[in-house]
Parts: sequence; C-alpha cells; structure tokens
Amino acid sequence: MRIIPAIDIINGKCVRLTKGDYNTQKIYNNDPLDMAKQFEDHGIQYLHLVDLDGAKSKHIVNYKILEKIATKTGLKVDFGGGLKSDEDIFIAFDNGAIQVTVGSIAAQQPELFLKWLSTFGQKKIILGADCKDRKISTNGWLETSEVDVLDFIKDYEKKGIKHVICTDIAKDGMLEGPSIALYKDIIDQTNTALIASGGVSSLKDLEELLKIGCEGAIIGKAIYEGNISLPELSTLC
Repeated sequence: MRIIPAIDIINGKCVRLTKGDYNTQKIYNNDPLDMAKQFEDHGIQYLHLVDLDGAKSKHIVNYKILEKIATKTGLKVDFGGGLKSDEDIFIAFDNGAIQVTVGSIAAQQPELFLKWLSTFGQKKIILGADCKDRKISTNGWLETSEVDVLDFIKDYEKKGIKHVICTDIAKDGMLEGPSIALYKDIIDQTNTALIASGGVSSLKDLEELLKIGCEGAIIGKAIYEGNISLPELSTLC
C-alpha cells in the first residue's frame, strides 16, 4: 500500500481543516516546500497536494507551489483543488503534477471529465469521490449532492476510471479512524485502485486499510499532530 502524506494549501501555507470547514483551519508550516522536503528526507515517495484556495475559488490558484515542490523534490505529486477547466488541468500538469484528482467536475460536468480521461489517460486522472453520509460532495466540500458514492464510482469504473480517492468528510481531520466499512464496500464491489483519505490516526489504522485491500492511504493531521511520526512512516515506505 502506498503511503501518501497530504499538504493542503491556503494563502501559500500548509494547513489542515476539520471536516472540510474552512473556519477550522490550522497552520502547521508556513512553507509547503519545507514540509515536502521533510517527507522526502524520510523516504516518502508520494504527495497529495490540495489547493484549498483553488477549490473555493473554482480555478487553480497555488500552481507555483506545485511547481516548486515538483522541481525541488523527487516526490510524485497528485494535485487537486480548483481544476474546473482545460486551462486549469494543463496548468497542473505543466507545473509538475504526475496525476490530478478531479471530483467536482466529474459530478457536475461528466462530459468534460470524460474528455480529460480520454486526453490524458486513466493513469493520470484520479476520480475524487468525497462524500458526506455516503453522498457525493463538491466544490471544496461546500456542496452536497444526492448521488450515492458507490454508484458514482461504479458508473465511472464502467467509463474507464481506475484510480479513486475517497474521503468520508465526517472523518476528515477527526483522528478517529477511517471509514473502514465504506472502503470495504468499494473494494468488494468495484475493481478500482482505492486510495483511502480521512480519519487515519495511527499505524494500526494503516494496517487495517492495508488488510482490506486499499491501494494507498492519504495521511494528514495524524502527521502534523504527531500521532504518527515521519520515522515511523519511513518504515512503511
């Protein structure tokens, strides 16, 4: 299972939110590049980089930080947040993203999402399936639809998607453990490569995600609050 630390950016700084609420932001590092270098120094190979300014503004904002991390580290970066147009997605790839995570457009403009999937290929596009009470949420989690998350993933699997990041918003930033039952349902009922996100609080949680068959696990607040140390993570990489 791939270990994927997360860096979320607001105003150029490394922050974490609780349940996606922008009013709960806490700054952990003023320099995302410094944080990324710390990850790399501990043998970590992957990074989940989220442009929270972009998600709220509905267009890419922090691409210069993406470019810095991509050029000054060897991390393989998947980038999400604010990817709403052809221009946005080209900017992300031009500034060093290996993959992009797309959620809102997949939910709201499926024709555009499928065009991107066809243009860039299934290895480059990750389906963002973020949910609240198992219903898909969009636009920086500020809006919730009536679309069931499992139906959403199954539909896009038929259309060629292979990689999925699923966040249970109720778990995000809570350090209370991930949504094992939800992830098990996705793994049992689809053949997608599932990356779990939200709620990881300990190495035991990572062991459980590995046991049920997750392809990757995104870890955020557990690192920043010291629940899981970088030396501990390095033993899993």
